[in-house]
Amino acid sequence: MALPLKMLRSCMPASEAVYRACTHNMSSSMTRFHKNYYNEKTFLGSKWQYTNHAPSLLSKCVCPIVCQSAHLRTSPNMWTRPRFSAAGVVEAMPKNVQPYLRLMRLDKPIGTWLLYLPCTWSIALAAQPGGLPDFYMLALFGTGAVLMRGAGCTINDMWDKDFDKKVTRTANRPLAAGDITQFQSLVFLGGQLSLALGVLLCLNNYSIALGAASLSLVLTYPLMKRITYWPQLVLGLTFNWGALLGWSAIKGSCDWSVCLPLYASGVMWTLIYDTIYAHQDKADDTLIGVKSTALRFNEKTKPWLSGFSVAMLAGLTATGLSCDQTVPYYAAVALIGGHLVHQIYTLDINNAEDCWKKFTANRTVGFLLFLGIVLGNLWKSQETNQVKDLSCPNS
Repeated sequence: MALPLKMLRSCMPASEAVYRACTHNMSSSMTRFHKNYYNEKTFLGSKWQYTNHAPSLLSKCVCPIVCQSAHLRTSPNMWTRPRFSAAGVVEAMPKNVQPYLRLMRLDKPIGTWLLYLPCTWSIALAAQPGGLPDFYMLALFGTGAVLMRGAGCTINDMWDKDFDKKVTRTANRPLAAGDITQFQSLVFLGGQLSLALGVLLCLNNYSIALGAASLSLVLTYPLMKRITYWPQLVLGLTFNWGALLGWSAIKGSCDWSVCLPLYASGVMWTLIYDTIYAHQDKADDTLIGVKSTALRFNEKTKPWLSGFSVAMLAGLTATGLSCDQTVPYYAAVALIGGHLVHQIYTLDINNAEDCWKKFTANRTVGFLLFLGIVLGNLWKSQETNQVKDLSCPNS
């Protein structure tokens, strides 16, 4: 490890950018290594990829410039720059700001997408036949999703600080690692909720009351893992509230024949993806006494997930029938069914990496449904014109 930097530069087939990273980070990384071997901030925690042509020492002395989890695309003889990522954006922020951004999980946006997509479904369903969804509402709900997901994560970490310290995957979260205090988190939470309230006040009175009603779920969800094996059900009730709120924001109130089956489908969807997610932590959860559907279902997880999938698809079909959806919508529902079948069939519940991949793949499910709703609405205009042509043949 004491190899002179001049020799390192002349012998290793690395790019100039990698060399600069190595010289900049080697000294601080070496001192941190013996303190915490498994900390992602140490140089051995680096996940940079390297080719067979590069000596193994290089991978150990280089700390990621953009983020620890950003993989490099490599060619046979040279390194390339890491891809743009949300984690990279967070890493580029000032050091004193980063713990707050990680607290609200801006470096891991998948949760924000899973919260936001049910909002887009109901906003798109509420659009006029032949029209596109309201882009102002999509942007407004997108902002709200970022703030409320961040607030939910902050509340979760405040409740679970002691648990997070005992779980490998969560030990580096800002509160568990001591990067920020409980009081600082509370002040930050107040700021997020204040901004979220500002977003909510842009809606009609019915939607303001409906949105405020979800706050009790946001506050109590983190406690559910202590008292029930079904915290994923409570998460589903919380995360899919936008399926109700998006419709009421456009229409002024909820049409329950449309909103309820859509909401129920979203809850089933959350039970699918969050059960898969929970399998990553089941060993740690067992040790510290935390409950989840992953522990409840165990080896029977796949039959349970299959049942949730059938219920989800039935709910989506009922939603489509209630609002006169067309061929593109049902085609999207069929594609979602195929996606879920493949996801469940290939799932390895004992492989944390595979569980993470399957979990993140559910973003595709949400986008497929949104696209199907939009195209189905546009198709309605075509059908209306055909009906008019048939009713007025001489015109």
